[in-house]
Amino acid sequence: MISLPWIWIPLTVFAAGAQTVRNTAQRHLTAELGTLGATLVRFLYGMPVLAVWLCLVLVVGGFPHPTLTWTFGGWVVVAALSQMSGTALLLRAMEERSFAIGLVYSKSEVIQVALFSVVFLGETISGLAIAAIVVATLGVMLLSPRPPALDGAKSRWADPAALYGLASGSAFAISVVGYRGANLALHTGSPFLAAAETLFWSQFLQAALLTAWLLARKPTIVLAALRQWRVSIFAGVAGASASLANVTALALAPASQVRTLILIEVVFSYFVSRRIFHERTNRRELTGIILVMAGVILIVSNAR
Repeated sequence: MISLPWIWIPLTVFAAGAQTVRNTAQRHLTAELGTLGATLVRFLYGMPVLAVWLCLVLVVGGFPHPTLTWTFGGWVVVAALSQMSGTALLLRAMEERSFAIGLVYSKSEVIQVALFSVVFLGETISGLAIAAIVVATLGVMLLSPRPPALDGAKSRWADPAALYGLASGSAFAISVVGYRGANLALHTGSPFLAAAETLFWSQFLQAALLTAWLLARKPTIVLAALRQWRVSIFAGVAGASASLANVTALALAPASQVRTLILIEVVFSYFVSRRIFHERTNRRELTGIILVMAGVILIVSNAR
């Protein structure tokens, strides 16, 4: 595979920014289309971008089309189904609480990605990478809402936003491992081709399954998604761009490193939270952001 040791870092940062744009657009669409409709938009409107990119990589790169094995197909199915679940659960978490807090809960995926990568992919994690994961996760915890006073009230960790967000993190962790596994199973000479092939087939499966289910059960949602084509195209292109950058980074670096660095999305989301949705940020949350950034710096240092 081509040796491009540093490219995964700007790719991951770009993916974080594009994901923030996509989540912002999807949150606006949720009010009109519901959770499933906003999820459909991400997959359906992103397919043309992925198809064009795959053709460009094959033609410009001059690589032969890779052999698609059953192992590759299995990883693609795992990645596609778990990512669909994670997206829907994340949007539900954002509906229950603020945009930023919903995203924060989902970032519990980082520790799970590290564990799943070791178990299922046989990857090793350095001491510095572990420190980065711990520091960044502490930052995420500080960004979560304070537990209520001990007055017999139900803990906020058991509220719907927490449950949806944590479940979203688990689903996304499984999808990350699936994408990494699919990339490695292709054995191509280019990480860009591996990512383009993996993402095309996974998103094709996602778009086909969700469209078919909605046409059978709630066809009005599909029609509404088509009527909202302007914002939907924006969300689809942003989502496809984020996915391409993210999956390409996963073809170049261990999943635990990529997913720790992408926590910089939390910082981007707080900017969106304040500037667009006018949601306040307190000192505790700012401390959490600083810890997340410290974890990001450590993981970049580990890549040297």
